[in-house]
Amino acid sequence: MAYDVLFGVVLTFGAGMLAQWVSWRLRLPAIVLLFAMGLLFGPVLGWLHPSETLGHAFRPLVSMLVALIVFEGGMVLDIRQLREAGQGVARLTMVALPINWILGALAAHYVAHLEWGTSFLFGAIIVVTGPTVILPLLRSAKLQPRVAAFLRWEAIVNDPLGAILAAVVMQIMLLHVDLHKQIFFVHTLPDMLLAGAVSVAAGILPAYLLRYLFTRDLMPELLKVPIMVTLALIIFEACTLVMEGAGLIAVTVFGMMLTNLHIPGLNELKRTKESLVVLMVSVLFILLTADLHRAVLARLSIPILLLTLVVLFVVRPLCIFLATLGTSISWQERIFVGWIAPRGIVAAAVAGAAGIKLSEAGYASADLVMPAVFCVIAVTMICHGFSLGPLARRLHLTLSNEPALVILGGNAWSTDLAACLNEEKVPVLLVDTTAQELMPAARRGVPVLKAELLSAAGQEALEERPADYLIATTGDAIYNGMVCGHMAPHMGRERVYQVSPGVARLDLYRGLSRDARGKVLGEPGWNYTFFDTLFSRGWRFVCQSVTDATVDLFGKEENRLDLLIVRRGTGIFVRSAEDRAWTMPSMGDLVISMRAPESRDEGADVKEEAELRAGA
Repeated sequence: MAYDVLFGVVLTFGAGMLAQWVSWRLRLPAIVLLFAMGLLFGPVLGWLHPSETLGHAFRPLVSMLVALIVFEGGMVLDIRQLREAGQGVARLTMVALPINWILGALAAHYVAHLEWGTSFLFGAIIVVTGPTVILPLLRSAKLQPRVAAFLRWEAIVNDPLGAILAAVVMQIMLLHVDLHKQIFFVHTLPDMLLAGAVSVAAGILPAYLLRYLFTRDLMPELLKVPIMVTLALIIFEACTLVMEGAGLIAVTVFGMMLTNLHIPGLNELKRTKESLVVLMVSVLFILLTADLHRAVLARLSIPILLLTLVVLFVVRPLCIFLATLGTSISWQERIFVGWIAPRGIVAAAVAGAAGIKLSEAGYASADLVMPAVFCVIAVTMICHGFSLGPLARRLHLTLSNEPALVILGGNAWSTDLAACLNEEKVPVLLVDTTAQELMPAARRGVPVLKAELLSAAGQEALEERPADYLIATTGDAIYNGMVCGHMAPHMGRERVYQVSPGVARLDLYRGLSRDARGKVLGEPGWNYTFFDTLFSRGWRFVCQSVTDATVDLFGKEENRLDLLIVRRGTGIFVRSAEDRAWTMPSMGDLVISMRAPESRDEGADVKEEAELRAGA
């Protein structure tokens, strides 16, 4: 027994992390790989039997992990984003949810021939577009901020509301109560409203308590994340005892309040929780999928498959169309949101528990709830996971998919670098805190942003532009390091660079800590003064496509400093002395170099000769 548990834990964690890495490397939706691994290890090979191995602890464990995932999802709900996309979010939650419920119930009854009670339960379950699926997909897609806000808010807000709705429907069915009878309005509805009020209060008050403790130095940094996680679990369990599903509302409100109270240092804590949530999502998807019995898969039938297609192509699009009538949402956004609605962990967990209870209560079609919901989950995760990016690009709802560079500091030579990249259609953004420093770049057609990247406003402004790499080029080495340290968790520590702070400061023991600065741009001696002096002597940045004649010259020619390699659709490789081995250019790459005046003239002659040969 102990060996089975250990084998299951190791297999689940290892497979989950492998799926996450492969999906990142190949730019695939991680959810689909996790789902496939769960099916492989569970129903197909029979290696994992989570509910049998863990027994009665399995469902509570799943509920706790779901609560923590929803809590982390609540921490990304910033009220400022709601103001920007508020009308659409309100329609997608308050209006679309009941429409989706009714249409889903009608489809279940008339297409899959489920009983009315079971049909309404199915409709309640599928209104949930889980954050466990949506949030990982949004991290890998460069959606426009407003569209991303629509999907994010809908998933996180509808998640607990859908769970509560399903719990109410199930409670009514177990009591065999007609919706029109007085008992619903006398008992069930007041209980539901009371549970909602208790949940909101239970989420708000602990958030203010944590702000009091954190801002008055009454909590050591080491305990902040454990205290937040523990409080979230206590809140979830306490509110779940009041009513099934109320705990999800409470932890969502708790997370949202923490974010909008703007507690200092919370961003670092959120990054720690994000890493934990990636692990939890990976484990949960594999466990829940592996726990599907072959008997459930055997109940899949033509009516259930037809029901799934109706949910995808009729219920969801019609629901979004009706809910967004009279709003400013564009037709592209309606099509996109009407299609993208993957279901996830909460739907699976609710369906599993509800199906068992209703079967024991004597409902004939209750055994079909889990297969029907599983089919919707599987098809939506696969179809929506793979189609989200292509559809968004087709509807022009994405930011640029080309690797993009942010250059911090509007000095003369960084402006020339940005202009050189911009002329070659490489996405680039020049950022500075003063408009005067940005004017020369703006005159040359370079996209500019006046913002402080260490501020919340600057970070929000940067989220609206594609940003994959950063080079800090200001004359203040400490400021460059602060910005690189601030942006490293978002972009990646190997993607933030700064001009050298000086050879002495790069000492690994006595110099600036690697965690407090970016990677060095070029060689240790290439500091700000070095580049500024070269520019004053006439050196300029030049872009050159790699050919057979130039492929082996990277970093070897005199009077030429090779700094960047741009590989279209793949990435930007920045030369750094801290790399053990340089990435060498390939045919078709773009090399950006700083060249002396005489070297630029020679390069122009070579380029002209190559063009003449190509024309001949």
